[in-house]
Amino acid sequence: MTRQVITVVAGPAAAVLTAWDHDAGRVHGPIPAHIGKDGVGRASESTSHTPAGVWPLTEAFGTSPAETRLPYRVVTTSDWWVSDVDSPYYNTHFSGAPGTCPFDEAAGENLGAAGAVYARAVVIDYNRDPVVPGAGSAFFLHVTDGRPTAGCVAIELADLEVLLRWLDPAKHPVLEISG
Repeated sequence: MTRQVITVVAGPAAAVLTAWDHDAGRVHGPIPAHIGKDGVGRASESTSHTPAGVWPLTEAFGTSPAETRLPYRVVTTSDWWVSDVDSPYYNTHFSGAPGTCPFDEAAGENLGAAGAVYARAVVIDYNRDPVVPGAGSAFFLHVTDGRPTAGCVAIELADLEVLLRWLDPAKHPVLEISG
């Protein structure tokens, strides 16, 4: 049973994120959030939509350690999120040195090379079970750079760190995105 919900409600000019606990009510927010430059809608590799729906939050990553109960991976330039629609690794994490990966690296995202936006990130489990090639990949709740995203949800680092400490896999956290 889901006991933690993070809502993202997108309006015509902005999005608002709020964290809710089944027992405690609102625990963080509302805070401003950035979403895909095409707004909320049907995600794919050819759009910058943030996927509408309810998605589990099961793992996290970042370029340095973080305080969280979620499974967490410290990433380097050998960590990728695969967006190559022809790869059996599509929409998964892959570890491999640049230039040695068994997929089109130009169609992947080098997590360690992405800069400050991936100082901390939570994986949004959109299109992960089952994975549908082309339906969209690499959706994360990550640190904002102050601009719309390619489809992710982005917030200030301090807010993301609060959420990472709060998220508890035993409470089956989800992200609910609506527009």
